Amino acid sequence: MLETSARLLRLLSLLQAHRDWSGADLADRLGVTPRTVRRDVDRLRELGYPVNASPGTGGGYQLGAGAQLPPLLLDDDEAVAVAVGLRTAAGQGVEGIGESSVRALSKLEQVLPGRLRRRVGALNSFTVPMLRTPRQQAVDPAVLTELAGVCRDSERLRFDYRDHGGSSSRRTVEPHRLVCTERRWYLVAWDVDRDDWRTFRADRIEPRAPHGPRFTPRTPPADDLAAYVSKGVSTRAYAAQAVIRLLVPLETAAGRITPSDGTLEAETERSCLLRTGALSLDVMVIHVLLMGFEFEVVEPADLTGRISSARDLLSRALERGVRSAEPGSARPAP
Repeated sequence: MLETSARLLRLLSLLQAHRDWSGADLADRLGVTPRTVRRDVDRLRELGYPVNASPGTGGGYQLGAGAQLPPLLLDDDEAVAVAVGLRTAAGQGVEGIGESSVRALSKLEQVLPGRLRRRVGALNSFTVPMLRTPRQQAVDPAVLTELAGVCRDSERLRFDYRDHGGSSSRRTVEPHRLVCTERRWYLVAWDVDRDDWRTFRADRIEPRAPHGPRFTPRTPPADDLAAYVSKGVSTRAYAAQAVIRLLVPLETAAGRITPSDGTLEAETERSCLLRTGALSLDVMVIHVLLMGFEFEVVEPADLTGRISSARDLLSRALERGVRSAEPGSARPAP
């Protein structure tokens, strides 16, 4: 009986790990005959697991969706990976996901063997999550799943949208993909009224039913949608745009510059190009300086003049600071 129970657990684990299995493959993995596999599948069905079978030489077995969530069978590395994922999910900008993740992690810890509970316990005890600040808006998980659904089903989406300034507008789009960064979720979609591709922040979207009609998906605006969105939110969205040559390797720059700061492009082994945006060229000067790398301005030329003005301003401030620090000197008038 113990051997049969262990084999059933192994069979269930195989069905969860792979979408389709032939009877011969399962028999080979379990070291039994195809007839035994059929009997074990029947036992799983009696226990409430919806195992689907397709007949014929090309047929096989597949674990279907049931009315209840079956228990998952995880190996050691998978269990720790799930724990890390749940812990990380607390700061991903999805409303309510942090609390749900903590509940799921608590349930996982209850069934972990001692060798793994200690590893996961260390992860929880010695990790401090840097959660989003109150100013950052979290996206409703129901909105995310609704957006993912219309992307999957190629259905037109109607929604109210709040822009950066707080103004509202009604949009009708053909949704293509969701793109997530370390702080935000974005919807890439074809705007029907504007006849162009647009990127929308998911936390500013309020869907309006009903959805539809269906549409034929268009060729996306870029092969790399992550880079496309990064360029949009870090460059195209701003009035002032610039190309900066950073005098460090691409790998070094990427360790400090996030997709929301700008897009990076390798140039040589010792330099890379940064394409970025800011509210103004004066703000751009501060933005680039705070990155802390040696750099050259590629474009626009006006940015070099703003850097010169900032240099002169800082030089005068330093000179006044040195003079005021000298013994017997009077504080300079403002």
